[in-house]
Amino acid sequence: MAEKIKMSTPLVEIDGDEMTRVIWKMIKDILLDPYIELKTDYYDLGLENRDKTNDKITEESALAIKKYGVGVKCATITANEARVKEYNLKQIWKSPNATIRAILDGTVFRSPIIVDSIKPFVKTWKKPITIARHAYGDIYKDVEYRIKEKGKAELIFTSEAGEVSRQTIHDFKGPGVVLGMHNLDQSIKSFAKACFNYALDQKQDLWFSTKDTISKDYDQTFKNLFQEIFDNEYNEKFTAANIEYFYTLIDDVVARIIRSEGGMVWACKNYDGDVMSDMVASAFGSLAMMTSVLVSPEGYYEFEAAHGTIQRHYYKHLKGEETSSNSMATIFAWTGALRKRGELDGINDLVDFAGKLEKASIQTIAEGVMTKDLLNLSELREKKAVNTENFLREINKRLATIR
Repeated sequence: MAEKIKMSTPLVEIDGDEMTRVIWKMIKDILLDPYIELKTDYYDLGLENRDKTNDKITEESALAIKKYGVGVKCATITANEARVKEYNLKQIWKSPNATIRAILDGTVFRSPIIVDSIKPFVKTWKKPITIARHAYGDIYKDVEYRIKEKGKAELIFTSEAGEVSRQTIHDFKGPGVVLGMHNLDQSIKSFAKACFNYALDQKQDLWFSTKDTISKDYDQTFKNLFQEIFDNEYNEKFTAANIEYFYTLIDDVVARIIRSEGGMVWACKNYDGDVMSDMVASAFGSLAMMTSVLVSPEGYYEFEAAHGTIQRHYYKHLKGEETSSNSMATIFAWTGALRKRGELDGINDLVDFAGKLEKASIQTIAEGVMTKDLLNLSELREKKAVNTENFLREINKRLATIR
């Protein structure tokens, strides 16, 4: 057997929950350990361990990414009241993804994994659409209040000098609800630069959308800062790369995207990106075929699958029942991280291995071997569904033949 590829700098390895945690170990055992002397800085973000450490482990994992530059993350449970009871938690812990995004001040880029035999539901789409999601503020850092009686809700700002300005949000005549959101110019600027840089790297047009006609301060700030940074720093670069920066209202972009061939980066505010990334993933075939990378302005990278922990399959797995869980997005999280680690450290063998593993994974599905979720999406006449482990073993067979 060929000598294993050696790593010089660790990857930050962030383990997760439920079925994806099971898949995580299988991927390492079957597709990675036989070929690479994996060097990782390991953090267990399983829900029990987050509870045990009062969620300090999540912060530690994000700081480790700042130290080493590249991380790869397994899907994790975002707790709710049901999970508090199921796992006997001390409290409802925050989303680990939101915590890591806030610490790294990153932008999330999500792209579909394209296989020729799986056609998008939108017939005009021929190229991947990458969703760039702002990873700070908006509804994810909101303050909410349930109004139970008559009264006036106000938006009040007290300056450092003690000056107070106030606006009436609404005079409530009865029960209702109020919500306050914020964002930061610096975070928006970081988001804009990450999007412009990513578009240049991918040599793809960048589309950006808000609703500035309605939100004349909040969304208008996003629009203005994007335009200012583009005009001052990126206009000439985009012209030289023969790509375009295009701004319009979000409802207009939705209409244009549906009629397009794809092939662009679509930048969205936090909530818009959360929703639209799932829509794009489903329209391309499956959320299990969606890659996700968090990129910080300082050049830190965190790769993960775009989907959740596959809870239903995990309960079957615990009963000893066979599962057919799609591991493609998790495989591509590992290949993305390994490729970036190889690029940063100048290890070409690691970069090449990542490409070969991706090719073998796509080839497996293209040759008709796939998990059950893809069976009805594939246009192949000859195809078969395999279980979770055997899908990885089928990929490994093809990986061994790729030179």
